[in-house]
Amino acid sequence: MTSVLRIGALASAGALVLLVLCAQAAEPDPAGEHPAGGLASPEAFDTIADAQGRSAALFSELGKVLTHPRCVNCHPAGDRPRQGDLGRPHQPPVARGETGHGTASMRCGSCHQRANFDPGRMPGHPEWHLAPREMAWEGRSLAAICAQIKDPARNGGRAPEDLVRHIGQDTLVGWAWAPGAGRSPAPGTQAQAGALVAAWLASGAACPAE
Repeated sequence: MTSVLRIGALASAGALVLLVLCAQAAEPDPAGEHPAGGLASPEAFDTIADAQGRSAALFSELGKVLTHPRCVNCHPAGDRPRQGDLGRPHQPPVARGETGHGTASMRCGSCHQRANFDPGRMPGHPEWHLAPREMAWEGRSLAAICAQIKDPARNGGRAPEDLVRHIGQDTLVGWAWAPGAGRSPAPGTQAQAGALVAAWLASGAACPAE
């Protein structure tokens, strides 16, 4: 009977440690209380006569989303994600692991469940994970991100039309516009971002200058 009680106590302690670690990961960010701005529609750029200039301007508008913390935090330069509107290193310390879902001892799904848990400010999605290493763009210029996102070797093997679906329809990407309490959403809406990608590709997919 004593052994059973001891095992039960250890299990409860382990659960408590996991809850504390998860709460640390969900620490709110003061900047997250401020609403994000909007996005211009593709038609807003029709007055730019030069086709290449118009295309580059469309990507610059899309860049407001790509360089927002909701995207950059999951496209880190290293193997540790960022969190919050300030892009702090993830707490508790976690690593990418082989598939981007964390290591065997600390899987992303240990804390991040199928949906946001706003009372604890814990973000969630069924496929919560980091973008692949080749898709990292933390600290890169918008021009560099533009070149990267067009390169199948560095964009997850996506063709141009796949980019429209990925940014405009993928539900994990869509979390950026509904991130839950304590985090600012990406600018505009996911549908608007998808429309900007489509217009940028249709206009020649030019990149902005460095």
